[in-house]
Amino acid sequence: MAHKRLSRTQFLERLLAIMDRKHHWAWPIIMGPGISKAQLKVHYQQEFLVYVRDFPVLLARVHGQNPPPDVRRMLAENIYEEDTGGLSFGRSHPELFNEMMCGLGFDSDVFRRAKLLPASARYRAWLEKVTASRDWVVGAAALAVFVEGSIKDRQEIQTPSKPKTQAEIEAYIDVHPLIRHHGIDRQHMDLIRAHQKVEAGHRQDAYTMVVNYAESRSQQNAVLSCVNKGLSLWMAYRDSVAKACKLKKA
Repeated sequence: MAHKRLSRTQFLERLLAIMDRKHHWAWPIIMGPGISKAQLKVHYQQEFLVYVRDFPVLLARVHGQNPPPDVRRMLAENIYEEDTGGLSFGRSHPELFNEMMCGLGFDSDVFRRAKLLPASARYRAWLEKVTASRDWVVGAAALAVFVEGSIKDRQEIQTPSKPKTQAEIEAYIDVHPLIRHHGIDRQHMDLIRAHQKVEAGHRQDAYTMVVNYAESRSQQNAVLSCVNKGLSLWMAYRDSVAKACKLKKA
């Protein structure tokens, strides 16, 4: 007998329960004062190759599966910002990433020449597979919920953030670890500014498109399985980066 479809509230709770676990022990170290620029280079090389460089392309693959018009609009706005910066600074997010890395002293060749670690390659291969799924809801769950989401999602869903003023964005930049611990010039931080400028309501959009359109229990199960798999691969990926950076778990 087929299992009864979860209510939207139940389904959302199952998703958030997975995202509650999206935290890696090495993250506070990587964002802390003791990390070296050489270690940061390893971390950011893997981030760039795994998803930063091609994120708008991966999103476009989900859009190309022809979801309903309201979902296409949400995805299209995300793709537009990621690939052009049209809602923020007029430069793609991969370009802004490279600008931030320039502030750290790394030119773009440092990232183009980098190689994926084996666990990074497995995580990237999963992203390729799920965004090619015939079921756009699964691809949307992988990218919009999991990749763009964090352990902070529950708080963001319960108490949505409001659009930040320019002063609030600059105050956020002031305390960013790359400025506090590594002395990056503020002019290189437009990627962080862009995220802060467009993020209000973004998490709600992500969960809305997945929760509202997973129409059967089997589809809900496919989404939950997808996000669980993503978490497992992401943790292994982050473990491998920590090992390559020679970080030690306390």
